[in-house]
Amino acid sequence: MICIVSVVLLLSMIGWLSWWWNEIWYVRPLKARCSASNVKIPLGHLGFPLLGETLSFLWLFNIVSRPDDFITFKKHKYGYKEGIYRSHLYGSPSIIACSPSLCKFVLNSSDKFTQEWPTTQVLGANSVITLNEGQQHSIIKSAIVKSINQPDYLSRIVLQIQPTIVAALQLWSQMPKINAFYQVKKVTLDYTMRYIAHLEIGSSQIDAIEKLYQGIVYGFRAQPWNLPGTAYHHALKCRKEITKKLKEELEKRKQKNKDSVSGESAIISDLMDGLMQMKNNEQRHLSDEEVLDNVVSTILVGHISIAYAVTWSLQFLANNPHVLLKLREENKAMFKEDNNESITYEDILKLKYTKKVAEETIRMANLSAFVFRKATDDIVFEGYLIPKGWSVLVWLRNLHNDPTNFEDPMSFNPDRWDTRPKQGTYHPFGGGSRSCAGSALVRVSLAIFLHHLSIGYKWKLLNPGAKVKYLSHPLPSDGLEISINKV
Repeated sequence: MICIVSVVLLLSMIGWLSWWWNEIWYVRPLKARCSASNVKIPLGHLGFPLLGETLSFLWLFNIVSRPDDFITFKKHKYGYKEGIYRSHLYGSPSIIACSPSLCKFVLNSSDKFTQEWPTTQVLGANSVITLNEGQQHSIIKSAIVKSINQPDYLSRIVLQIQPTIVAALQLWSQMPKINAFYQVKKVTLDYTMRYIAHLEIGSSQIDAIEKLYQGIVYGFRAQPWNLPGTAYHHALKCRKEITKKLKEELEKRKQKNKDSVSGESAIISDLMDGLMQMKNNEQRHLSDEEVLDNVVSTILVGHISIAYAVTWSLQFLANNPHVLLKLREENKAMFKEDNNESITYEDILKLKYTKKVAEETIRMANLSAFVFRKATDDIVFEGYLIPKGWSVLVWLRNLHNDPTNFEDPMSFNPDRWDTRPKQGTYHPFGGGSRSCAGSALVRVSLAIFLHHLSIGYKWKLLNPGAKVKYLSHPLPSDGLEISINKV
């Protein structure tokens, strides 16, 4: 009996110590400093050693599909007004930023918060997505924006990609059913690789390359354990294979430049060319690794973001036929029967309701639930301490799903975009100097898909009750199986 009591007491003590260890280790040393300076530590709990709150986070995001409960629980327990909480996620003590003012402050304060990605090597240490703020980041981002996000380039790509999209829709309508996400990804990968690196990928290769890119995506939010069998290890292997293929194209271009007439200016035809010819602030050309890191990551983020947005638009429109009806009416009026069914960039700008549908899709899809930063020093915001070295998660999903920011936020209502959202409440592509360089490309691509879908097709969800998995990005568990037919 005494032995049993001793075991129970020992287990209780171990449980108590485990539950409070992170609080004792990380938070207690801060309390003395805070009390002396009349600064508060954000409310919350850091969970268990090493794991923190990661298990409950994963449970809510991927097992029971209730991602908003993670923040809602904290609001109920610690207060709605604060908009700042402490936690421990992805192996690091963390501050969760929820309020519009704090999110804006973090996103716009690159001097106080450095870029942090749990798996930097997955995207490449030299990628503009993972580079910390500085001249190198600014120069590379500028080159990417000029290549994929400016009106003159968008005008060209709008016409270039439409035959691919039209052909894909016709093919899908001849199939009994499709996995929408998988099929859309193949299309967006095809034209993104052509647009960014002029790579023509045959149908026999596109599946293999897409599997490699999907392997990288699975490693996005994985714990950075480089061990066989882990998502992180697999992601690194996939990235290595893709880089190898793109390096072959890079070497061809370098040889072509050597063989060209001395002094003749090379033509910049895509992002890879632009990065190869670009010089940094020290007048040094980018290394092969720097070029490849940015080409690989831009193709990845570009085609995946578009694919998720298009997939969710299919889901939302299927569930809201009155919205689809209005979308059809607007786009049929813009139908270009005499121009091989293609619309121009200028046409897209005139499609006001289509723009609202696209924006509402992006808001509700929450393609990126949060972004990572790290505090470079102790920072005080509205009386709360953000400790040096702690991760800061800007919880974008909360901004877009909070009823104080958007009325009836879980309702798909494109007409809400007749008025501008409250300041600081809408950041689908991040914010500040680190906002997504390809946001316009995503919006334009989505508008093109919406145009051709609405004027010529109808579709039906085959598993309308499919559970949604929210990591690494939100997606119905069946990839959105649909049957699609011509109208």
